[in-house]
Amino acid sequence: MLTSVDTDLLRVLADPLRLQIVTLLAKETLCSTHLIEETGARQTNLSNHLKVLREAGVVETEPCGRFTYYRLKPDVIASLAGQFADLAETARATAEHHVKRSCP
Repeated sequence: MLTSVDTDLLRVLADPLRLQIVTLLAKETLCSTHLIEETGARQTNLSNHLKVLREAGVVETEPCGRFTYYRLKPDVIASLAGQFADLAETARATAEHHVKRSCP
C-alpha cells in the first residue's frame, strides 16, 4: 500500500504543469528560461511549481552564473514506479488466486 509520503508525491506530480516540467527535465537539464519557453507558463507561476518540485525532492538545482538549472532526480521517479509495480504484482496475485473477502 502507498504511504502518505507517496501520496504527497503523487499530488505533486498530478498537476499538469509540474508533470510537463518533469517530462521535460527527464530529457535534459534546463534553466527556467528554457522551461518558460517550452511550457508557456509565466515566470512567477513556473517558479512556484519548481519550488514545489524542489521541496518534494523531485528536482535538484545547479547554479550557473545568473541562471539556475534544474535536473530531475530519477531515483525518486524510479522509487515511485517500483511501488506501483509492486501494487500491480499484488493485484495480479490477488486476481490469480481469486482472493475475495466474504460479506458479513
